[in-house]
Amino acid sequence: MPDGDVVGEGRGGAGAAASVQGGAGAKAAPGPSRRGMSIEEASMAVIEREIGEHPYAGAEWLVVRRIIHSTADFDFAGANAVRFSGGGAVEAGLRALRGGRSIVADVNGVAGLIGRQGPARHGNAVVCRISDRAVAERAEKEGTTRAQASMRESAGDMDGGVVVVGNAPTALLEVLAMADEGAAAPALVVGLPVGFISAAESKEALAARTDIAHITNAGRKGGSAAAAAAVNALFRML
Repeated sequence: MPDGDVVGEGRGGAGAAASVQGGAGAKAAPGPSRRGMSIEEASMAVIEREIGEHPYAGAEWLVVRRIIHSTADFDFAGANAVRFSGGGAVEAGLRALRGGRSIVADVNGVAGLIGRQGPARHGNAVVCRISDRAVAERAEKEGTTRAQASMRESAGDMDGGVVVVGNAPTALLEVLAMADEGAAAPALVVGLPVGFISAAESKEALAARTDIAHITNAGRKGGSAAAAAAVNALFRML
């Protein structure tokens, strides 16, 4: 497996069709039960009680708290702290989602963890092409990872939308390269890939960008649950 390639890229083989969920006309899934809500509220209370001092406030804290809730990992407010770009990352994401822009995910695991109610309500398509035959063929032809090829195949969905990377560092690095080339202009990049190869480095590269609104974090930790949680937190603010 090439450096930074995807672990558990999702269901289906090279011949599987692209996964596109939601979009205009999609029906909202039922919300959580009353019992489920009470458990969530109790969990949030535990986080507030145990978190201690942290540098976050307002909407940024709501994003970080949701990530901690989804991972049970306080390091996202500590050693592996979530970072927000200085140009209003949360606001950029909210505008894109409110405007019905697409959400491009690197792997099916991220796409599947994004709640269905928000995209259905606002008309956001959730796109993941990692299992598309065209992606596999492109990766083979160009000598790249499927994660990289998937981002290239999704360029048309990125402009003004939200890119969410929770697994593959190569996907995140490809998005940055595409931005440099003028091939894509996402409104927000949520870059939280996990792993030992290129994960921390790819996130440092994103954090250094002043031209791209972003939510990322320090170090090797991240993952599909964390990345999807950031998007779900944004939808809860709409």
